[in-house]
Amino acid sequence: MAAPVNIIVGTHVWVEDPELAWIGGEVFKISGEDVHVQTTDGKTVVTNISKVFPKDTEAPPGGVDDMTKLSYLHEPGVLHNLAARYELNEIYTYTGNILIAINPFQRLPHLYDTHMMEQYKGAAFGELSPHVFAIAEVAYRAMINEGKSNSILVSGESGAGKTETTKMLMRYLAYLGGRSGVEGRTVEQQVLESNPVLEAFGNAKTVRNNNSSRFGKFVEIQFDKNGRISGAAVRTYLLERSRVCQISDPERNYHCFYLLCAAPPEVREKYKLENPKTFHYLNQSNCYALDGVDDAQEYLATRRAMDIVGISEEEQEAIFRVVAAILHLGNIEFAKGVDVDSSVLKDEKSRFHLNMTAELLRCDAKTLEDALIKRVMVTPEEIITRTLDPVAAVGSRDAFAKTIYSRLFDWLVDKINFSIGQDPNSKTLIGVLDIYGFESFKFNSFEQFCINFTNEKLQQHFNQHVFKMEQEEYTKEEINWSYIEFVDNQDVLDLIEKKPGGIIALLDEACMFPKSTHETFAQKLYQTFKNNKRFIKPKLSRTNFTISHYAGEVVYLADLFLDKNKDYVVAEHQDLLTASKCPFVAALFPPSPEESSKSSKFSSIGTRFKQQLQALMETLSSTEPHYIRCVKPNNVLKPAIFENANIIQQLRCGGVLEAIRISCAGYPTRRTFYEFLHRFGVLAPEVLDGNYDDKVACQMILDKMGLKGYQIGKAKVFLRAGQMAELDARRAEVLGNAARTIQRQIRTYIARKEFLAFRKAAIVLQSHWRGILACKLYEQLRREAAALKIQTNFRLYIARESYLTLRLSAITLQTGLRAMTARNEFRFRKQTKAAIIVQAYLRCHIAYSYYKSLQKAAIITQCGWRRRVARRELRKLKMAARETGALKEAKDKLEKRVEELTWRLQLEKRLRTDLEEEKAQEIAKLQDALHAMQMQVEEANARVIKEQEAAQKAIEEAPPIIKETPVIVQDTEKVDRLTAEVESLKASQLSERQVAEEARKACTDAEARNSALVKKLEDAERKVDQLQESVQRLEEKLSNSESEIQVLRQQALTISPTGKSTRHRPMFIPRTTENGNVINGETKITSDTTLAIANAREPESEEKPQKSLNEKQQENQDLLIKCISQNLGFFGGKPVAACVIYKCLLHWRSFEVERTSVFDRIIQTIASAVEVQDNNDVLVYWLSNSSTLLLLLQHTLKASGAASLTPQRRRTASASLFGRMSQGLRGSPQSATISFLNGRGLSRLEDLRQVEAKYPALLFKQQLTAFLEKIYGMIRDNLKKEISPLLGLCIQAPRTSRASLVKGRSQAKANAVAQQALIAHWQSIVKSLNSYLNIMKANYVPPFLVRKVFTQIFSFINVQLFNSLLLRRECCSFSNGEYVKAGLAELEQWCCEATQEYAGTAWDELKHIRQAVGFLVIHQKPKKTLNEITKELCPVLSIQQLYRISTMYWDDKYGTHTVSSEIISSMRVMMTEDSNNAVSSSFLLDDDSSIPFTVDDISKSMPQVEIADIEPPQLIRENSGFGFLLPRSE
Repeated sequence: MAAPVNIIVGTHVWVEDPELAWIGGEVFKISGEDVHVQTTDGKTVVTNISKVFPKDTEAPPGGVDDMTKLSYLHEPGVLHNLAARYELNEIYTYTGNILIAINPFQRLPHLYDTHMMEQYKGAAFGELSPHVFAIAEVAYRAMINEGKSNSILVSGESGAGKTETTKMLMRYLAYLGGRSGVEGRTVEQQVLESNPVLEAFGNAKTVRNNNSSRFGKFVEIQFDKNGRISGAAVRTYLLERSRVCQISDPERNYHCFYLLCAAPPEVREKYKLENPKTFHYLNQSNCYALDGVDDAQEYLATRRAMDIVGISEEEQEAIFRVVAAILHLGNIEFAKGVDVDSSVLKDEKSRFHLNMTAELLRCDAKTLEDALIKRVMVTPEEIITRTLDPVAAVGSRDAFAKTIYSRLFDWLVDKINFSIGQDPNSKTLIGVLDIYGFESFKFNSFEQFCINFTNEKLQQHFNQHVFKMEQEEYTKEEINWSYIEFVDNQDVLDLIEKKPGGIIALLDEACMFPKSTHETFAQKLYQTFKNNKRFIKPKLSRTNFTISHYAGEVVYLADLFLDKNKDYVVAEHQDLLTASKCPFVAALFPPSPEESSKSSKFSSIGTRFKQQLQALMETLSSTEPHYIRCVKPNNVLKPAIFENANIIQQLRCGGVLEAIRISCAGYPTRRTFYEFLHRFGVLAPEVLDGNYDDKVACQMILDKMGLKGYQIGKAKVFLRAGQMAELDARRAEVLGNAARTIQRQIRTYIARKEFLAFRKAAIVLQSHWRGILACKLYEQLRREAAALKIQTNFRLYIARESYLTLRLSAITLQTGLRAMTARNEFRFRKQTKAAIIVQAYLRCHIAYSYYKSLQKAAIITQCGWRRRVARRELRKLKMAARETGALKEAKDKLEKRVEELTWRLQLEKRLRTDLEEEKAQEIAKLQDALHAMQMQVEEANARVIKEQEAAQKAIEEAPPIIKETPVIVQDTEKVDRLTAEVESLKASQLSERQVAEEARKACTDAEARNSALVKKLEDAERKVDQLQESVQRLEEKLSNSESEIQVLRQQALTISPTGKSTRHRPMFIPRTTENGNVINGETKITSDTTLAIANAREPESEEKPQKSLNEKQQENQDLLIKCISQNLGFFGGKPVAACVIYKCLLHWRSFEVERTSVFDRIIQTIASAVEVQDNNDVLVYWLSNSSTLLLLLQHTLKASGAASLTPQRRRTASASLFGRMSQGLRGSPQSATISFLNGRGLSRLEDLRQVEAKYPALLFKQQLTAFLEKIYGMIRDNLKKEISPLLGLCIQAPRTSRASLVKGRSQAKANAVAQQALIAHWQSIVKSLNSYLNIMKANYVPPFLVRKVFTQIFSFINVQLFNSLLLRRECCSFSNGEYVKAGLAELEQWCCEATQEYAGTAWDELKHIRQAVGFLVIHQKPKKTLNEITKELCPVLSIQQLYRISTMYWDDKYGTHTVSSEIISSMRVMMTEDSNNAVSSSFLLDDDSSIPFTVDDISKSMPQVEIADIEPPQLIRENSGFGFLLPRSE
């Protein structure tokens, strides 16, 4: 990229700037080798002439889509082009066949939709704007056409968007080669669904990216011979193992650790997990959570993704058990032991974490402790066991954790590959490489060394590919290219991987010597590579070394190279986990096939990584490569910020500037003959005037300019570096001379104009004088002409009288003669006609006789021929009859196939039945256990009460203590007797106290047993909850089985066309009135599953009258549900179903009861009715009914105090509103002893009384509101789905139509046909709108809701058309504006015909596209001022939107220009100010899919509903229980 030497005063150039990297300016002085430049920001810069580069002042303001089209292919030109396109949100740019993708850090939805995929499908490379889809299209077409595998290499630094780009590539390849959905999940779906699993275990937050992939990934997508995806495989490279044990602030460890710490409480309790701050492997950084990311939700999403990719429930449990074990393992700390260089566990906390680790890994705790702090050395004489010091024990612990995690990650990758499946018969594949980019941090370790080694390898492959493309271009144009130098980086690769003597080889050698340290390793490097120009020894460091990579110098810290390179598994660790009782853990560590006498076997990560990389390079070399370079525009991860220095560094790291250097080594500037002649034809006008061939003309111009070294190909001119600038300088000189010539001509024109004015005045004076003379001459000539005219008229009169007399005589004579001739002619014709009639009859008779004879002969001939043909057909039929045996055999084969499919279907049904029976048995067992525990608790309580009563009775029955009283002893015997009696009483008192003490102990024991039973009861309840979760998972698996059965049935239907498809499962679980049983007037509340079993066992103890009332009420409810499940139609413009439901609920007082099931059944009926989302008639019918019913409820229900205090029902499946709806309410049947409304009829809403609504009624209202919003959204989305493909056809005319329009007025007929075709698409949209409007009118949908639907639909049309207009330059043309304007007129006419009542303000929603189209079709845009554009023409559009339309506009009809450059500059300044003021810079519109109304809006906008005169349906009219529905007379 050497600067040209032909820089002169006035040349526009680029100069280096410390802040902006490069800045434009103009040379105003040249002093020898120094140039003085006035920059665009007003500064003066003096620099060497070799450090400035010419600037193309004629470059388009929006940049070019392929940077090989730049006039000056150098670093500042590339940077300016990328910045100009990034301002317009053009994030993709080509450099030849390399795609540069700049991360926009914002959503660009229309850039990746299906419509965009359709545009790029089959399009040639370069035909449309640069896009990631174009690269995938080229790779796919090359694979299909040439039968050779292709690869797409996506690279870039962390946060540049590599993963998202890879997802887009996968989506497009799936779009091109995906299979239909009847075969289950397709390969491409499984590959995409594996991303969440790999991201959870392989991604982490870094300084530059919140979701950085810490491993390389190569996805091989295999295709069959028809180009359909048939298999896939995921290869991973260099997982960053050290991150498991070491992280720096503010980074995070791998996501899975934080997800597990945010799991549900029961999971955390099972694994004894707490806050992430309590774990050593996580608390090394202060960052524990990510902005906008809920780890709890991500945990559930990861579990679902594991289910999808085929990881079983047991394997998932084992995986997270291993993850939890690693966390506990990190909290094991060591202290110095008694012996020298020995260690022991530090404290009881470490002992707890050791035991938890052993429990989770299912291994012995003592063995685990020995494996961490001891080593066994096997010698020929004896086996020596030595202990490790605390530092070595910590190293052993961390090595153990890293080994477990890496094995776990490898198992996940293998499992995903096994789940996806590979196609052994596939001959071609497309590989997508998502790999880390070049890294250079403040501190660089072994990981950065391996990453940069990878990028050096890929850069060599990239350079070879770019050089090959250059060669192909030169060969295609048939020019000489033999002397072009090739830039190679083989010397760096030799420095790293050469064997022996490379850095990796020396590192492996150092790792195998126990006494080697990082210092000895560094000294070995210094000695070995002291003369290598790519290796640099820092002056102030003894362990660091610097490698000069292609992207710059990187300083590496050799401190941890040896530790991180060792990949051996300690024998004690291997034996410990191989003997694990957990099959999953034991499978991660299979026994080594070779028994080694050493305690550990050395293995090198560097060597293994080099082998993996070599295999990858072999794979890439066998494929046709395509390159995508992802660029991160700024480090703050925000849109519309373009940091030049950061971009330049990434372009260097990505090899883009290296590719430019390769191009500059050859012919960096190449122009087609037309472009060259159009730009430089002014240098040789005589060449253009002559009738020369384009190639000869270009040759003559170049020869005239005296250029050497250029090449002329078949269709292009190839110029060496600097020659374009020289030609531009010559051109500027010629144009300057031409400008001076024009000035001279202008001055001549002004002088001549003055002369002509004087001459014109003289001529006017002469004209007046000559006019006077002409008047006099005219008077004389007029008199002579009058005399002559009188004479002429007199002579005319005499001649005419003579002529008329003669003419009358001739007419009389002619009349007589003609009458005589006519009579003769009449007689002759009469005779002739009679003769013709006679002849006709004669000839008819002759012809008829001949015809009859001929017919008879033909019939005889035909009979003979048909007899002959019939005999021939008979012989053929006899021969065909002999071939029926083959047909019968084919029929038998088909029957066997049908029987086989029938057997498989029955087998699936039987399996499903067995699964349901097993589930029911497990539920019954748990229910029995729960019931038994409850009985035990009751028995224990009864025993405690009995024992307490017995103790109390014993205490009461004990005789009272006799107090001694002093008496005078007279009789010694009596005293002795009394003394003995006192002693006996004391003994009995002591025995009673012992009995009471034993009773108290028994009571205490009973209470302890009672608490134990309560705990068991809680455990049983917890088990029930777990059982419910397992039941839900079984239901999900059952649904998967049903989908497989559906596939089998569809296959059976292909053979038996008479089969009928089964219905999908309903949205809600069927409910009956057995959700609660009334026992002795009390309602028992429990879970749905428990009730279903308990109710089957409980005796029917209800009283007969109550039972009959409940049965009657149940019959009424059943009849109501059966009735409303039919389409009841409308009566007087009001929905019958809504009115009937409301009147029944109000009459039964269902709103005022605490528990009822009728609401659940109504909701379930509505849910089953709207299950088919495509049936608009049903959806609109229920939209009308639900809105009317909600209006009635809004005016009737009011919340009561008791309802607000009702406890929430326990929810297990979902906390959302639809989750509550699916769970339903538990309650008892309603009481039938409800009074009527005292004969009072309901008339209007104001007559409805307010009802104190209980919790079920309020919940029913919420559910009905949710269903109303859901049905509204389904209708709106169906209409969007119907018109969406048509909008893609309406935004741009077909290419053939566009071409015919450009040709001019001669193609008027073609124009009319093309415009009629386009209007047909708009008319299809209008037809869809009319269809929906008519359906909603027929179902009496409230106009308020109709207006909301069409307002949102027109807003959707506005967003789709406007965004497509801004994203596609081919749409921003004059003729396309006329097309869209004509289509918008069709929509305006529809709005007028639909009237304000139904269309509302829908037309106003199109204001963006209307104003944009109006701007496209106005004339004389350069004369418009910025104020006129922003205030009058387009007041709604933002500056960003106006700027994009102005820069993308092109006139394909009249060739007019866009607005002036001053207005463009003003817009750019305003955009910069907006970005500084934190104003959103996104120019795209967002589609609003929210629900645009509330319940209050409905009640205020809908008219009153009179329900008194509603005629009930025939089904319930004759039932006595519904007599209150009949209209009553006053």
